[in-house]
Amino acid sequence: MLKLSSLRKAYRTESVETTALDNIDLQIDAGEFVAIMGPSGCGKSTLLNIIGLLDRPTAGDYSLEGREVARLTENELTDIRKRRIGFIFQNFNLIDELSVRENVELALLYHGISAAERKTRVDAVLDKVGIAHRAGHRPSQLSGGQQQRVAVARAVVAAPPMILADEPTGNLDTAHGEEVMRMLRALNDDGATIVMVTHSPAHADYASRTVNMLDGRVLIETRRAA
Repeated sequence: MLKLSSLRKAYRTESVETTALDNIDLQIDAGEFVAIMGPSGCGKSTLLNIIGLLDRPTAGDYSLEGREVARLTENELTDIRKRRIGFIFQNFNLIDELSVRENVELALLYHGISAAERKTRVDAVLDKVGIAHRAGHRPSQLSGGQQQRVAVARAVVAAPPMILADEPTGNLDTAHGEEVMRMLRALNDDGATIVMVTHSPAHADYASRTVNMLDGRVLIETRRAA
């Protein structure tokens, strides 16, 4: 699915350079569920942003589905983000002016899918995440757990092969957090590749592999038996 080689990311001001990622080597195969852990400021979210094509590395190589990312134009990167990657954010990032249904459908509008097919897909995914009964509500009318269900539905409605989740349970209580993790596990069982940033060891246990980071480097990787 993706391969990072000697990847580096630095942020510069006139007088200071801060290294966020330092010589990262990482390969993630199709169908894996990978948890990325480490203390705040260790580079987890920066790494996820680069994997998701939201940011570019300062140096090193990134190959995504056999394509060298450095050679891609901005339009090509945008197209890959829309069609190949689903994003789940800690703060949900739902549009409150739109209903639940409209928030989820928005992910399909870029794909040239007919209105009838969009309705079928949205109905199916809202039912799958258990939020169909709230389809006409606005995000502000939902609990945090319900909003995260909508965010998951939006991320997966177009069936992207890779889902990136940045602290997807960070704003949820324990019960709702476990619900979201079970949904991610089920999506992975259905074939999606999932890369998740988390602070929770319990939630990392849902993954097949954990990558621990420190000071912008991969410290250790742990695989779990099937």
